[in-house]
Amino acid sequence: MGKKKEADMGKKESDPDSKEYGEAAQFDPTFHGPIHNRSCTDIICCVLFMLVILGYMVVGIIAWLYGDPRHVLYPRNSTGSFCGIDHNKGKPNVFYFDLLQCATSTNVIAAALNGLQCPTTQVCVSECPKNFWGLTDYLGRPADAFNQSLCTPSIDLATTTLTVTEIVDKELCPFFYTPTTSVLGRCLPDVTALGQIPDYFSSIPNLPPSLNETLMNGTQAVVNSFNAKDVGVRIFEDFASAWPWILLGLVISMLVSMLFLLLLRFTAPVMVWLLILGLLGAGGYGIWHCYWEYDNYKTRAVSITDVGFTTNLEVYLQTQETWLAFLIIIAVAEAIILLTVIFLRKRILIAIALIQEASRAVGHMMSTLLYPLVTFVLVLVCVAYWGITALYPNFNSSSAPGCRSARCIFIRYNDEGLLQRNIFNLQIYNAVAFLWCVNFVIALGQCTLAGAFASYYWAFSKPSDIPYFPLSAAFIRTLRYHVGSLAFGALILTLVQIVRMLLEYIDHKTRAAQNPCARFLICCLKCCFWCLEKFIKFLNRNAYIMIAVYGKNFCVSAKNAFFLLMRNIIRVVVLDKVTDLLLFFGKLLVVGGVAVLSFFFFSGRIALPGETFRSENLNYYWMPIITVAIGSYLIAHGFFSVYNMCVDTLFLCFLEDLERNDGSQERPYYMSKNLMKILNKSNKGAK
Repeated sequence: MGKKKEADMGKKESDPDSKEYGEAAQFDPTFHGPIHNRSCTDIICCVLFMLVILGYMVVGIIAWLYGDPRHVLYPRNSTGSFCGIDHNKGKPNVFYFDLLQCATSTNVIAAALNGLQCPTTQVCVSECPKNFWGLTDYLGRPADAFNQSLCTPSIDLATTTLTVTEIVDKELCPFFYTPTTSVLGRCLPDVTALGQIPDYFSSIPNLPPSLNETLMNGTQAVVNSFNAKDVGVRIFEDFASAWPWILLGLVISMLVSMLFLLLLRFTAPVMVWLLILGLLGAGGYGIWHCYWEYDNYKTRAVSITDVGFTTNLEVYLQTQETWLAFLIIIAVAEAIILLTVIFLRKRILIAIALIQEASRAVGHMMSTLLYPLVTFVLVLVCVAYWGITALYPNFNSSSAPGCRSARCIFIRYNDEGLLQRNIFNLQIYNAVAFLWCVNFVIALGQCTLAGAFASYYWAFSKPSDIPYFPLSAAFIRTLRYHVGSLAFGALILTLVQIVRMLLEYIDHKTRAAQNPCARFLICCLKCCFWCLEKFIKFLNRNAYIMIAVYGKNFCVSAKNAFFLLMRNIIRVVVLDKVTDLLLFFGKLLVVGGVAVLSFFFFSGRIALPGETFRSENLNYYWMPIITVAIGSYLIAHGFFSVYNMCVDTLFLCFLEDLERNDGSQERPYYMSKNLMKILNKSNKGAK
């Protein structure tokens, strides 16, 4: 089309905000949009965010230098010593003398990971016992009665003068044990042999009945506590054998998602109208069915007044009044939908055109579909840093001497010292900084994608005027100028999320003592802040788009985006609902199709030639199916989130185009010819 026409976005009398936009909206041919002359925005918030990041790094360094993750990574014996290191090297597992006390009091893994100890003696051992054993001879020699490797280091069975009874009373050696296996360094019962434990103890001669009953009841508690481990092992075996085919299913879902988005430029009109007609058809069938049920119960004497109040809802379906109410509700909804489609058909056409244009934009910038991987990696880094920092601040204390007595049960290290006293405050800082960083990463992704798609819209001649590497340019531009604005929006969202967490914590801690008024107040507060969080996310999303387009600060961008959307609220609602309907159908198509295919494959209904894969080898064939279905949903959600961001960006640019331009040679429209045709607009002098 030749040289691109440059637009002067000066003041328009019909626009109350034109002065502000006139200052910001200076088109430049190198970027094809009103966003070239930029400067750093929200510098104060940028500096604050950088200070918080530096403080976060300092907290991580302190945790690394003075913390000790061994408290979580390694098990400990009764003296507080770690198994598998130092003087316990070669003994990586902890053995519990009486695991029944752990099973009946608290979960052993949760207790160990939280620094709590089971109320029984624990020793570090090289291997967990694999067989049944119970003490039967209380009068023999200790060396013959016990296994030295399972006793505490403080006793030498070869030289001790203690009797067997005294050793048992002092808990220097276990008086029984069962087959165990190592789980996270803890000797836990082997679930494959747990069912034989009651029979074994019943066969022990001269075992007191009271002790036998205790063993039976405790063993049953252990069986109930650790049955899940056996299921977990079998599921792991299924994953080990089926992971290539699970990966293939996820690749198929990725290809189907990409193909669906690229084909929307051709299929969007047909799909949208088919979905609308399908919705109207479903409503029409509902009206007919309700009338049919109403007519069937018309001659029956049962009335809703005869039924009264009952918890059996099926009784209400046998009354005429119920189906009449359903008939009225569905008929009213059907009428509203039909009238909405009739009177808003032009706006539906605009929404369809924007969806088609979004598909073209994604097709010209395929790299944008991979950007969710960048966001995922950055979020994963934040989560990993938060987790490592949270685990490390288990500070050592030199004033915690090792307990050498066999009867000493280690509980925890002391909390004296500056770092120990402030560990809670450091964990709070860690959590708040983590939330802020995650919200910033999400904001960075939204602003980057918005900048890339805005460069597509403001290209006068598409695709020749689209700049090279628009995604990379938008990413660099965002980091260079708008870190402060993104941090500002992320901080507001983080504060709201913190308030929601505090309300959840207060509700959890005071639920038992709450009266009806307090419960109602807490429920209302939780509902209000949930709505506030949704509104903040919506406002931030559109503010980031305006930041990407105009380069203004967060408050100005949020205000301009909000009022721009309010001036076009009907178009916003129509586009939002049409896009949601279409993307919901797309997710349903991708997830449902891949899930059905994986069901036929993993259930053996689709057989492969040879011995490549046999479904009979799976313990639970539904587990790979669920994995593929969840993975397909996440993949489809990632692809469709990019597409949704594209639609929102093009929509705001479209509204700006309508308000700022008039189709003249000085201010031409940048929208597609299809949109200009729907709106009966054109660029004057355009060939």
